[in-house]
Amino acid sequence: MSASPEALLPIREVSRVTGVNAVTLRAWERRYGLITPHRTVKGHRLYTEENVQQIQAILTWLSRGVAVGQVKELLHAPQPLIGTADSFWHERQQDFIDALLTFDAPMLEQIFSHAMRTFSAQQVAHHLLEPVLQHLHQRWQGQFGSHLEEVFCHTWLHNRMATQLYEINQQLCGEPVLLVNLSEQPCEPSLWLLAMMLNADGIRYAMLEWEVPASELSLITERCSAAAIVLFSGRALSAHQLRRQLPKLVQHQPLPVMLAGPAAAIHQQVLMELGVLTLPERASLAYPLLLDQLRTLQ
Repeated sequence: MSASPEALLPIREVSRVTGVNAVTLRAWERRYGLITPHRTVKGHRLYTEENVQQIQAILTWLSRGVAVGQVKELLHAPQPLIGTADSFWHERQQDFIDALLTFDAPMLEQIFSHAMRTFSAQQVAHHLLEPVLQHLHQRWQGQFGSHLEEVFCHTWLHNRMATQLYEINQQLCGEPVLLVNLSEQPCEPSLWLLAMMLNADGIRYAMLEWEVPASELSLITERCSAAAIVLFSGRALSAHQLRRQLPKLVQHQPLPVMLAGPAAAIHQQVLMELGVLTLPERASLAYPLLLDQLRTLQ
């Protein structure tokens, strides 16, 4: 079924909306087969809303350090549903987004606190925080003011999580799960969501938020005990990390090593060969697999 005329956008409008110039859009279509727009009888390209969403998804993968020639495979990989038809959660998501975009910290606190009192940590992550972060990440691709919005969002989330979880974490016993950031970005929301879900189930965590060379991670477990290591990267790993650092970590590490985030999907085959368990990108979907691993060690 063809799209209605009013739903189709010319290439100049798509370029304005997405920030991708027309030359690049044509190259993505001809050279890489990433987009298939409609054509008028005169051959002019017309794009649907689905095409625009595909372009935003392409931009997301490119921002994660993926080469454009590798994007098609990732676009066609099965993706978990990020949205929900539940009107309650849809309204909470929109309210949360509005509060973030207007820097309304009291409203953010009100929405988040009510959700945490009413639902499980995994439900809050899955139905509220992850859909909001996914929406905002797409918004921040080439949007003017995006850096300001991103800084506020991550700062609020970091401060809110750190304040809440510090007190809880100090009261828990047992060996912690070591959460390690391999990204250049110092604040990775998914790490905090994993920490929130661990604490909700009475499991301690220890977090290294700043980028740590994987070759030095063995020093951590030499000096303190841990139940498992969960690495996270929001970007593609470097060749040095894949060929030198991770193999060294796995070979000299008696603990199970897992990797979460977009890097797990980007390098899934290589990581499996190294003996690194890959977890889904979304923290709420990665968490059950992490729990299963922890239970096997008990």
